[in-house]
Amino acid sequence: MAGAGLGGALTQLRDAITSTRYPLALPGSAAAVSLAKATAGQLDDYLIPRLARLDAPLLAVAGGSTGAGKSTLINSMVRAPVSVAGARRPTTRAPVLVCHPSDAAWFSEANLLPRLGRAGSAEAGGVGLLVMPVAVLSPGVALLDSPDIDSVEEDNRALAEQLLAAADLWLFVTTAVRYADAVPWELLHAARDRGTAVAIILNRVPPGAEAEVAPHLVEMLEEHGLGGVPLFVVDEQRLDQHGLLSEQAVGPLRDWLDSLARSAAARAAVVRQTVDGAVAALGPTTTRLAEEADAQATAAVALAGSADSAYREAELAVDHGVRDGTLFRGEVLARWQELVGTGEFMRNLQARVGRLRDRIVGAFTGKPKQADEVIVALESHLVTFVHGAAADAAEQAAAAWRAHPAGGELLAAHPALARVAPDLDARADRMVRDWQRGVLELVRDESAGRLFAAKFSAYAVNALGLCLMVVVFAATAFIPTGAEIAVGAGATVAAQKVLEAIFGDDAVRRLAGQARQDFLTRVHELLKVEAARFHAVLEGIGVEDGGDRLRTAAAAVDAARRADPISQPGAAA
Repeated sequence: MAGAGLGGALTQLRDAITSTRYPLALPGSAAAVSLAKATAGQLDDYLIPRLARLDAPLLAVAGGSTGAGKSTLINSMVRAPVSVAGARRPTTRAPVLVCHPSDAAWFSEANLLPRLGRAGSAEAGGVGLLVMPVAVLSPGVALLDSPDIDSVEEDNRALAEQLLAAADLWLFVTTAVRYADAVPWELLHAARDRGTAVAIILNRVPPGAEAEVAPHLVEMLEEHGLGGVPLFVVDEQRLDQHGLLSEQAVGPLRDWLDSLARSAAARAAVVRQTVDGAVAALGPTTTRLAEEADAQATAAVALAGSADSAYREAELAVDHGVRDGTLFRGEVLARWQELVGTGEFMRNLQARVGRLRDRIVGAFTGKPKQADEVIVALESHLVTFVHGAAADAAEQAAAAWRAHPAGGELLAAHPALARVAPDLDARADRMVRDWQRGVLELVRDESAGRLFAAKFSAYAVNALGLCLMVVVFAATAFIPTGAEIAVGAGATVAAQKVLEAIFGDDAVRRLAGQARQDFLTRVHELLKVEAARFHAVLEGIGVEDGGDRLRTAAAAVDAARRADPISQPGAAA
């Protein structure tokens, strides 16, 4: 079977189109979803099955506006009321297809329009395409009466577009009154752009109006790039007792269709024109879909980036708070002062560092309650500080999402993102406690084997650990204001001098750096979990980078089309 390579490429393109999603509410996402659905539908309903049988009977679909007389025209062609005419048509979702009995199997077995099903079948549930064999039609051409393209019912409009997309030949039915309406011309443009074969039936032309209306319609067709399409004029007339037009009125159209039916070459030319045009139109269509898929991926990256940026700012705020002394003010500083009496140590500090060391260690030995209060105050202050940084990050990230075309809808669906996670404080508390244990381990490892550590045991480790925490949060760049200057500076220098007397200057700087970095690393991990809530929302909606996949599939279709041109008769199945 010729065209097998193209058929496989079309199937892969269909799969790429159906697997690409547009979940973010961008300006073009709704149009992309609609276009993808229509394109995949045409591939399934028409292109893939038709390419497999280019020599199968030709399907001519009658389409047009409400009241154009499509059903009456089809009934008159077959000389029987096979399709219900009237303002409320279709009375069911079962458009009527009439064909010669010898062609019925092709259409009844759902080769074309397989998604529509067949009326009366168990699969269709009584709703679908109604295939009616009539001997009066010539074999080789079938007629399908579609719903109105401007129907007030959305389902009918969608069905009309589905049927027209599966047409080898579109019989555009209009009237002398409505031939210039906008909606039909939009569909005619679509038919032109995808190369669909079209014939125009100008119906219900009042006596004497043909000389004026028909030339104007021809002029409009030429202006819209549809010059040369067949045009048939049907005069307005009284219907017979069966609601049919006279045989003379529909004679020219019927003769033309009969000539197509009798000539395999003419029929093949119409089919090939439509198929080749539809395949060629897939390139621009897929490009549009790929661009929108790119926009989705770009938007997802931007939304993720704005969340990451907000939490990076939070980390910087914590880092700044660690280094500028913010975390060693207020209650923490007051509790420390109560524990060691900072003012006393400001006098002759160098000479008294040994007594200071003993005083701090002794404070742990003799005043465990006050020592615990310093620890608790520090823990509480750190948790509150980290909570504030996380809350600021959540608000900042939420504000960035609100300002983004797609982010506002996501945030509305997940309002909790604008606040910290409910378990943040519990996790922050565990984080601070784990960090404090880590500081004690640093001190314990550094003082291993020293006589001082052996003498004071756990009390010394706890005391020196607290001193190291003070140095971490206050020694680097402590810049208090007002009355805090003397007290804060004294507390900082006191703790640092005690550590330097035991471990040396270099060791203290190293220990403080390690403890500070360990704290910031733990904060990073904590805020990373907070930021992950935003990422989880993006991952949950399934944004994928499908643009390249669509382009690759479209390129394969184009290559297969060039390798085995549909327009050449030698490509027939």
